[in-house]
Amino acid sequence: PPTTSLLGRWVNPDRSVIMIIEPCGGKLCGTVQWASAKAKADARWGTPQLVGAQLLTGVKPVFDSRWQGKLFVPDENVQTNARLDMIGPKQVKVSGCYIGNICKWQVWTRME
Repeated sequence: PPTTSLLGRWVNPDRSVIMIIEPCGGKLCGTVQWASAKAKADARWGTPQLVGAQLLTGVKPVFDSRWQGKLFVPDENVQTNARLDMIGPKQVKVSGCYIGNICKWQVWTRME
């Protein structure tokens, strides 16, 4: 599987969080590199410091253009299983389910 295509800087749909995905411990992790004031305030319930927080951990390829790992959702203060699906070279759909069948997803865009 092309694990390198997930590496790099990604921005969320609101453009309020920038996350960098890079190798860590033989798998991939996603760490917040920048966040808006509103994103930081929303995340306070789950983490005192959003910038530097690892939102994605243990990410590994499942098959071509799909990865799985753990996702921390700071504004909900939950960790869940995550699925990441590349939908083209510049976008990844990040999805996770928690509290039974509550599922959410976002499409993050690669930053040049």
